[in-house]
Formats: sequence, C-alpha cells, structure tokens
Amino acid sequence: MAATAAVLASCSNPASPELKLAWSDEFDGPAGALPNAANWKFDVGTDWGNAQLEYDSNLPTNASLDGVGNLRITARRESSNNRAYTSARITTQGLRETKYGRYEARMKLPTGRGMWPAFWLLGANIGTVGWPQSGEIDIMENRGQEPTRINGSLHGPGYSGGAAITRAYDLPTGQRVDNEFHVYKVEWTEDRIDYFVDDSLYQSIKKTYVPTTWVFDHPFYIILNLAVGGNYVGAPDASTVFPQSLVVDYVRVYR
Repeated sequence: MAATAAVLASCSNPASPELKLAWSDEFDGPAGALPNAANWKFDVGTDWGNAQLEYDSNLPTNASLDGVGNLRITARRESSNNRAYTSARITTQGLRETKYGRYEARMKLPTGRGMWPAFWLLGANIGTVGWPQSGEIDIMENRGQEPTRINGSLHGPGYSGGAAITRAYDLPTGQRVDNEFHVYKVEWTEDRIDYFVDDSLYQSIKKTYVPTTWVFDHPFYIILNLAVGGNYVGAPDASTVFPQSLVVDYVRVYR
C-alpha cells in the first residue's frame, strides 16, 4: 500500500525523452488477412492462468485486418475445444523484443460484462525465470462492465496479482472506451514507468517505489488479447453482446 500511495502522490508530467520510432504496425492490408507474421504470432490455447473462458485461436475469424487500417481481435460465442467462446491472443515474443522507450496503441475497446481487452508487456526472460520475476507491464486493461475506466498495472516479485501496483483512469465526462479511439501508452526508462491515456499522465511508478526488486531492466515483448471472463472481470451475463472486437488502429514502439 505504501508503494501505491507514493505513486499517486508523485504523479507529475515530466518532459518526455527524445525518442525515435523503432518499429510500428499500422495494420494496413486486405480485409481478412492475418496480422503481419514478421511482427506477430498467435498464442493458441486456453486460460493462461487467469480462469478465462475462451479458446484463443489462430483463425482470421478471431484476429484479422479489416481492410480499412485496423486489426480486429474478435470474441465470439461459439464452442471450440471444450470452451463456449473463441477469441485471440497475439504476441511479438521472439520477433520484436525491446527494452525502454514508448509503447503505444490506438484502440477502440469492446464493452459488456466479461469482456477483458488488454495491451501489455511481458519480460522476454519468462521462460527461464518464470512469472512474476520476469516482470509485467499492463499498459491497458479494461473491465467491459466499466466503459469509462482504464487500468494500468505493474507486476513483479512481491507485487503481483492482487498486490500489483495499479491505478485506474476515468475518461473525461461523455467519453467511453467503446465508441471512440483512444491512445494507450507507457514511457519506460531505466528507473521509471509513466502511464498515459491520450496525452493524460495518470500514473508514474519509480524504481524506488516497488517493495522488492525492480525487474524492468531487460527486453519485453507485446501482447494484445481479448479475453472472455476470468478472475479480473467475471463471466459474461445475459446482457453481454457477441461478437465483439478489440479494434487496433496501430501499435508503435519508440526507442
């Protein structure tokens, strides 16, 4: 709790460092095409440790370009591999792994109970050190039942899961996550991670704030996914509409 309080108290707007575009995906291409295999691969399977309810496939019906410059990750109510829903989870693991800089995506989110879209970074050394020692930077998570609120979190040893360092950001009055695009980003340096929605800085986490070890000093990779259900959001209910999509205009990484 002390670390979280310090984060809230110190949230200022420091000048951004001079950064240059390292790589980007603008998701241009024909409708139905899979995301660029030079940048993205699919995690195919179920759950991923969060009690999610969907089967994540590698099919264009769950993740493909829409032909007008967007990637759509689509959750559907359909049976597959003993699951009642399908969706997708794509990652840059082994393809685009970087350390420090600005990571941003312009997105429009789904809505409704049980929808769990996320844009996040995971330590590339997870295969050797495990989680949470690898570190996790959740740039954007949203509970579909909260269409005006975004959450940003940091996970590491001693501050993971329910003990993560986290803060919510409420959109300005009249704005929502599902009917317009917003830019979600972090700026990550060797001793600080700043969280933004559009140009609003709402959380700044310094190396000195974490209760144990700062593990954000090595390359990370990006994950984009749309989960259905799970311990963070709960299951869909009768009011939840399917299909629904996480619509991604672009992903850009600056170094």
